[in-house]
Amino acid sequence: MTNSSADRPLTPVLDLINLPTDLKALTDRQLRQLADELRAETISAVSQTGGHLGAGLGVVELTVALHAVFDAPRDKIIWDVGHQCYPHKILTGRRDRIRTLRAEGGLSGFTKRSESPFDPFGAGHSSTSISAALGFAMARELGGDPGDAVAVIGDGAMSAGMAFEALNNAGHLGKRLFVILNDNEMSIAPPVGALSTYLTRLYAGGPFQDLKAAAKGAVGLLPEPFQQGAKRARDLLKGMAVGGTLFEQLGFSYIGPVDGHDLDQLLPLLRTVKARATGPVLLHVVTQKGKGYAPAERAADKGHATAKFDVLTGAQAKAPSNAPSYTSVFAKSLIDQASRDDRIVAVTAAMPDGTGLNLFAERFPRRCFDVGIAEQHAVTFSAGLAAGGMRPFCAIYSTFLQRGYDQIVHDVAIQRLPVRFAIDRAGLVGADGATHAGSYDTAFLSNLPGFVVMAAADEADLVHMVATAAAHEEGPIAFRYPRGEGTGVDLPERGQPIEIGRGRIIAEGARVAILSFGTRLSEVMAARESLAARGLAPTVADARFAKPLDHDLILRLVAEHEAIITVEEGAIGGFGSHVAQFLAERGVFDRGFRFRQMVLPDTFIDHAAPQAMYAAAAMNAPQIEARVLELLSVSMARRA
Repeated sequence: MTNSSADRPLTPVLDLINLPTDLKALTDRQLRQLADELRAETISAVSQTGGHLGAGLGVVELTVALHAVFDAPRDKIIWDVGHQCYPHKILTGRRDRIRTLRAEGGLSGFTKRSESPFDPFGAGHSSTSISAALGFAMARELGGDPGDAVAVIGDGAMSAGMAFEALNNAGHLGKRLFVILNDNEMSIAPPVGALSTYLTRLYAGGPFQDLKAAAKGAVGLLPEPFQQGAKRARDLLKGMAVGGTLFEQLGFSYIGPVDGHDLDQLLPLLRTVKARATGPVLLHVVTQKGKGYAPAERAADKGHATAKFDVLTGAQAKAPSNAPSYTSVFAKSLIDQASRDDRIVAVTAAMPDGTGLNLFAERFPRRCFDVGIAEQHAVTFSAGLAAGGMRPFCAIYSTFLQRGYDQIVHDVAIQRLPVRFAIDRAGLVGADGATHAGSYDTAFLSNLPGFVVMAAADEADLVHMVATAAAHEEGPIAFRYPRGEGTGVDLPERGQPIEIGRGRIIAEGARVAILSFGTRLSEVMAARESLAARGLAPTVADARFAKPLDHDLILRLVAEHEAIITVEEGAIGGFGSHVAQFLAERGVFDRGFRFRQMVLPDTFIDHAAPQAMYAAAAMNAPQIEARVLELLSVSMARRA
């Protein structure tokens, strides 16, 4: 790996830049050189940290142009999702920390308000930038913070309903606002849907491309000498091209498409719209994800997310796998079930690789649906599939499933439709930090009537839960599992349905029972081993279900022990809260029975290695052991 300072690229112009104001002193020629150096610095930094590479490389010239023309932080530059914000961070006073990206105590991989005044709005999910920018614009109109608002949104993010809700509202309000559509034909996965086709058609006109850029929506914004020729060009094109009609009908002045890597186009256009715009403007720039770094350009995902890598070859330094990932176990299990049931279909929201459904799609292309960045639609689409007699598996990360909660309630739960939710990235996820943590799904699903909520304790359990979900027809069912490798247990040849609402005893002990829900079970067993060395081995049970609870198992643990501790990888209000409610209703606490919950703390935990994040959450084996000892000491004190 090329990690030493001696291996860093030579960056004489970039070395002059401490803050965006320093770009104002550069000539356009120097700005072009700055873009080349910024790209090299981004590649060098991410080679040492890992992270989202391709998106940032695609907006290097755009980043330079925006900071050269606009006046951040007075002007609010809002990067949708944040995957593409690394070059922006380098230019906004954070270059000295850019090699701490996504590491504990280092820079966030996304924009973050608390990190810098140049990050006016935090983003870890997509399609929020136009709504936020419109909010800033209206705050300005009402006497709030001054300055322009600029939303930079990718074509993949533009497919989400929220983006169009914001465009519709912005066009109606008619206030000065800039939306830059960064069209790289690539979000995380290849683009899907009619919008992608529409955008492609906008710049597929061959020799008319430059003419369209001058003619479509831009006439009134161009410098005076160019306006007459542009009007003639627009007249010539009437009836020949669709152009920016969609965006113009929504109330925007549409400019483009333009080459997003050509500063000779970007700089004069941005300077003109900044000087002349009175209402909402949409600038359509065409870019290439991974631009300027051959290994990223060649990669199927254009270098979307990488481990640390060698700059010369692009070879990533991935640790050898000791066990299959939970994601791959889910995918293979689902393929096995689908091979024997042609009603099983799979739905994902722009994350086929991340959820493992790319493997399912290879085997069953007609039965796999990537709906784009549209989680609300994914849920209701799955509900429709279920109502139509299919057996849909809706595979969405926990943090993204939050975006479809209204649809989960109204379109799935109330109608008791058997949609199977495969919830990846449950619990704390590491370098992506708080925005991607799967902390809340147990709580927000377990309070819905008729919902079955499961959590796999290991990868073998996950195989059985896929089979359980496939066989369940009485209503919605969900199963959650974490990011990363399994524990290395032997996998069953074929999954077998688990009895709904039935947990299991893992190890018999005495005095204290630990009731685990999810993959903290391995940490619970490590804590038990340490406690056993003290002669205090607790009973360990795996609940498997947060809803319905295994009442018989819980009451048995109460009858045979002095105390119960629940452990889960989720926020308060989830599994442990349901156990506490059940015990309270049975009057167990009236007799002085001791009960404790171990849940994620009431705070957002910053990015770090997962083990460090769980240590911060006090949920690793040493903290579990300490909690048992504390509970036993309370017991001894009461007896005394």
